[in-house]
Amino acid sequence: MATITVDGAHVHYEKTGPGAGPALVLVHGTGSGGAAVNWGQTVPRFTEHRTVITPDLSGTEATVDDGAPLTAEGLAAQVIAVIEDAADGPVDLLGFSMGVTVAATVAALRPDLVRRLILVAGWAHTDSDEYLRSLFTLWQNLGTSDPASFGRAVAMTGFSRGFLNTIGRDEFEALIPNMPPTPGTLRHIAYDLRVDIRHLLPRIEAPTLVLGGTQDITVPVEHSRALHAAIPSSTYAEIDAGHVMFFEQEDTFVKLVTDFIEEHTFLTP
Repeated sequence: MATITVDGAHVHYEKTGPGAGPALVLVHGTGSGGAAVNWGQTVPRFTEHRTVITPDLSGTEATVDDGAPLTAEGLAAQVIAVIEDAADGPVDLLGFSMGVTVAATVAALRPDLVRRLILVAGWAHTDSDEYLRSLFTLWQNLGTSDPASFGRAVAMTGFSRGFLNTIGRDEFEALIPNMPPTPGTLRHIAYDLRVDIRHLLPRIEAPTLVLGGTQDITVPVEHSRALHAAIPSSTYAEIDAGHVMFFEQEDTFVKLVTDFIEEHTFLTP
């Protein structure tokens, strides 16, 4: 593990794998658990042949900063600094959910650092989508008034109904504490409510794969389709899963990402 200082923030990241080929950088979504919660199960699927770098952004427990409001450019600066510190050249950059807005910003502002870009279950802006704005507002309100209900609501919307019924009650209940409404998580949600990166999307030069979840009720799949439409020369695929698709359909997710970063050809729906 390593820590670097970026604009006063002490940003933590981990680097694992053999070091061959371009590194794969995974940018986490909303929540104070950061990379450990999002990528703990998935990282080993890539590290046999790749170095995998997992930064923890401001708002996570592992990274300490001044507590100021978060911006796409500020979070992107943290990822850029991690890439420059940990990687030997351009990386394959993957962002999930909130991390999509950060990864896309990195690719737009520093095309020299991004070889390939993967955007998973993301969105570009919140304000004009009443569903998304209301969901994040509900999370914000529950996070400050009813932490137990907050965790239940996040678990319910993070996965498809079929997946939750498959894992059963005990495993579902075990999901609830994974994203507690810490001050850092609430900072992420405040960021989610105001983010807008639409002006940056046409500037992305890296070959891009956009992945949407057909059963996503956190960030409906139409947002992934809109990202694909706005990014020049992007490729699009859908997975029959909820928001956290790399838990629900891990094999499918890993294959799509691996095929893309290894420049294999596959059919696009």
